[in-house]
Order: sequence, then C-alpha cells, then structure tokens
Amino acid sequence: MATFRKIDLHTHILPERWPNLRRRYGYGGFVHLEHHGPGCARMMVGKKFFREIQENCWNPERRIEECQRLGVDAQVLSTVPIMFCYWAKPKDALDLSRMLNDHIAQVVQDYPGHFFGLATLPMQAPKLAIRELERCVKTLGLHGVEIGSHINDWNLDHPAVFEVFEAAEELNTSVFVHPWDMLGKERMKNYWLPWLVGMPAETSLAICSMIFGNVFDRLPKLRVCFAHGGGAFPGTIGRIEQGFHARPDLCATNNNRNPRSYLGRFYVDSLVLDPDALAYLLKVVGPERIALGSDYPFPLGEAEPGRLIESMKLPKRVKQRLLAGTALEFLDVQPASARRTGQRV
Repeated sequence: MATFRKIDLHTHILPERWPNLRRRYGYGGFVHLEHHGPGCARMMVGKKFFREIQENCWNPERRIEECQRLGVDAQVLSTVPIMFCYWAKPKDALDLSRMLNDHIAQVVQDYPGHFFGLATLPMQAPKLAIRELERCVKTLGLHGVEIGSHINDWNLDHPAVFEVFEAAEELNTSVFVHPWDMLGKERMKNYWLPWLVGMPAETSLAICSMIFGNVFDRLPKLRVCFAHGGGAFPGTIGRIEQGFHARPDLCATNNNRNPRSYLGRFYVDSLVLDPDALAYLLKVVGPERIALGSDYPFPLGEAEPGRLIESMKLPKRVKQRLLAGTALEFLDVQPASARRTGQRV
C-alpha cells in the first residue's frame, strides 16, 4: 500500500501567465509578471518591483523534480498572498480567484499524487466567497482554502468572516491562514522587517482574534492551520494568558475560557527554522497539531523541507506524524487513496 513520507503543507504557486488585470478590470494595483529571461520573472505591481521568482514557482514538472531531489512526496499548493486582492472590487476579486483556483485544480489533476490544492476566495464579499468555496470543494475537488490573517479592516473574529468559516465547517474543508499586509508596515520600511517582525505578529493577532472572539467554540469541527508555527503566539502565550486573568474586562468580553486551553485546538506548520523553537512548539502544541511546512519556493522558508524535523532526536512515530500524518488529517485525506488519486475522502 502506497504511503506518504513527506507532505509539505505550505507551498506557493502561480500560473506562468495571466491576463492584464489593469486592462481587464479598469484600474491598477494588481500583480503582473515580467518574464525577463529563461526560467525567471519579476512580480510587479504597476511599475513597482515586488519579488523575483524562478521557474519552480509556476512549472509543476520543475517542482516535482525538486521534490524528488528533496524527498518530498507531495506539496499542498496555495497562491502567493499578495494575490488575495481583498482591496479589489468584489466581482473582480472573484474573477481573479476563479482563475487562480482553476489553475491549481488543473495542476492537481494533471499530476495526480504529487499535489493537493487550496483555493483562494474573495473574502471581502462573504456571499461570493462562500459560492466560490462550494465550487472549489464540490466541483474542483480542492482540499481547503488559504486566507489572509485579516480581511482589510476585519480581523478573523468579524461576523462577515465567521460566515465563511461556518460554510467551511459545513463543507468539512480546511482553512490555512497566512499572514499578509502586515500591521505597522509604515514603521517597517527597512531591513525586510514586515517579513521578519510583522508576519509573526500578524499570525498571533489572527489566533487571538479567533480565540477571544469565541470562533473555535462556536465552530468546534472547523479545521484551521496557521503558517510559520503560529507566529508569535506560542512564544507569548504566557503574556496572553496573564492578560486574560489580569484584565478579563478587556480580554474576556466574548469568551471566558483561558486562551492556553486552545493550544492543540488548531494546527500550525513546522516553519520555525530553529531546533529550540520547534522543541518548544512540540511541547506546547504537540505533534498531532504540527505539519511540515517549508514556504517553498521562497527564501525565508526551509530550503530542504523536513530537514529540521529529521535532525532532531524524536521517536520515529513523532517524525512520521510531523512529516505527513498531521497534514493528512488536516486535509482529511486517506494516505492510500490520496497517493493514487489525490482526491478528498
């Protein structure tokens, strides 16, 4: 019986090309690619450079070659967060989401057993988001969605976001939360600080919003995973708990449960890049809630997915859980059938 040894839950993909979105929608702010040489391109927002990417960001066969070299059996594909476009007009964000989701679904279908897919949604318009979520799960066969750590001015406890979470729970699909559009960015113009400081804070904000907003208790079957090991949340749980006890009038307005009790309620990926940090994460969250994630193919990720896990002195069963078992549970797939078909259970 075929089994997975490594599933990378946190990887990003783009189509090689897409239409001129400024021309398509009548206004700017969208990403386009400038292919300036063999296997390389610039992600541009108007005339502003965002990121250099290589062929492995869009070419499935190149990804498979690298996975085979790195010992990764399957990747979970999601879009690059700058493509969320929650600021755009809802109908345009829906149109872009459909293009991105159709592309991911096609890659999953064309290379069975190598990839699973997560959709993106026009979260600024919950009804449209739910409609697209249903299409992605029921028609395209994607295994969940990737959303941002906030939706413009809405944190993840907002009633409009809750509508989408409620639909995800009803559809038994997974939600992967990735930080984006980091808070305080006006004070982080240098040293790549939005990625180094802003992202961990964004993720902690998202987790706290869901805990204090009582989202997890209201949706007990909802499966949520947070990128980058849960960001700053695990390392600051003592402070968060103390605040809950010291100022319940401010913290416990919607939920009177100790925030520490939610450790183990949600999933995180393993992308902490430090053995002591991973050991601590294992202690406070547990291997049943940690899945291998590398942020492939970007430079702030783990260059050899799973190497940190494999380097640590852990029981074999714990390593197996971290490298593949937790991801399978989060995605709600069975190893043998997934290996053959890549389909949902």
